[in-house]
Amino acid sequence: MAMKMKSIGDVIQEKNIVITGGDAFSASGFTQVPNAILKTPKLTSHAKLTYAMLLSYAWQNDHCFPGQERLAKDLGAGKRSVVRYIDELQTKGYIKVKKRGLGKPNLYEIRVDKVQ
Repeated sequence: MAMKMKSIGDVIQEKNIVITGGDAFSASGFTQVPNAILKTPKLTSHAKLTYAMLLSYAWQNDHCFPGQERLAKDLGAGKRSVVRYIDELQTKGYIKVKKRGLGKPNLYEIRVDKVQ
C-alpha cells in the first residue's frame, strides 16, 4: 500500500511553526533561493535580495524582464540603488543583462550555474 505524502501544512505544524491568515504558501507563491546565495560573502545583502526577487519574477522561466521601477518598488529601494544591485550581480557573474531598447525593460538571465 502506498504511503500518503504529508502536506506542507502538516510538516510545518510538526516543526512548531504557526501560520495564520490563510495559506501563505499558495496565496502569493513562494521563491526558493539557493543557500549558496544566502551564505556567500561575495554579495551584499541587497544584491542577495535582488537575486531572490529576480527568481520570483522568473517563477517558471529561465529569464525575467521586470522594469527597474517595478524592482525598486518591490525591493523598497530607489532606482539608483536597484542599478547598483543589478550591476553587482552582473559584475560577479550571477546574472546577465540584455538591453532590449525602445523603452522595453531589460531581460535578466539568472545564472544558477554560477551559484556555488
